[in-house]
Amino acid sequence: MELLVLGGTGFLGRALAARAQHRGHDVTCLARGTRPPHPGVRFVGADRDRDDGLSAVSNRMWDAVIDLISQPVHARRAVRDVRARHRNYVSSSSVYAQSNVPDRSESAPIHRPLASGMITSLDDYGAAKAACEQIYADAGESSTIVRPALIGGFGDQSGRSGYYPWRFANPTGADVLVPDGTFPTALVDVDDLSEWLLLCASRSDRGIFNVAGRTTDLAEVFATCRVIVGSPARVRSVADDALLAQGVAPWAGKRSLPLWVPDPDMRFVATLNFDLARSRGFESRPLRETLAAALRYEHQRAGARPAGLTDDEEIELRALLDAA
Repeated sequence: MELLVLGGTGFLGRALAARAQHRGHDVTCLARGTRPPHPGVRFVGADRDRDDGLSAVSNRMWDAVIDLISQPVHARRAVRDVRARHRNYVSSSSVYAQSNVPDRSESAPIHRPLASGMITSLDDYGAAKAACEQIYADAGESSTIVRPALIGGFGDQSGRSGYYPWRFANPTGADVLVPDGTFPTALVDVDDLSEWLLLCASRSDRGIFNVAGRTTDLAEVFATCRVIVGSPARVRSVADDALLAQGVAPWAGKRSLPLWVPDPDMRFVATLNFDLARSRGFESRPLRETLAAALRYEHQRAGARPAGLTDDEEIELRALLDAA
């Protein structure tokens, strides 16, 4: 299969290109080039903000195109300028209008598509993805729209899936500080998602599919991390209000505890019903394997981690909690 990946140097794009190459496909990636492509993949540097940004790949017919973009104007240009026998658009679970409902299926309400062509605020992300979906659906061509939930595993630059296994492998004391263990979560392994995207492209599947990992809770994540690394550190759960009072951010970013959101309206943000994809051949590996892969990536990470607590921050927070 002659495959074009639009945006192939980030977390998912790089994993997708690597797996496609391993499967024997002829892979071309078009991206800005702010990160290196997977070795051996044909790379085309381009700026998709330019109206002619896709000109270098518009002079041929591709077997399949997989687009990872979030800007509606980029999706319109891809449909207009790139010829393909089949198109995969990688959307997001962020298109769903409600995150306080468990087991959201593909028929759940989504955000109204963004009217403008470009995201101007992070608040626009879900609506922008919905607009991109609409553009691909309205093109009247063979297309698959995939809505992944939280993606984890090797290469997770955000550090969300890698923080807890790394922290249990590198404790700063007798315990590891963690948030509410009952919070629901799920991690879809980046390699499983990549395999599914390639399967959809090779079969020219049509339709919309949720893709997620098995729903569990953070307590299982913490327990699995301890087992993976053989950590002697105990799990010390800290109440939401105590974490927020000490300036600990939820979900991601600096001075945070990832994968946790202390907001009832966001209770099921990371989980989805993916029965439809499973009925068509999607397979999700055990959580243990995804966390172990994320840890391998953390061990080779250069520079500061973008999510979680630093050693000094956890030590300071533990002392404050003990004093209280």
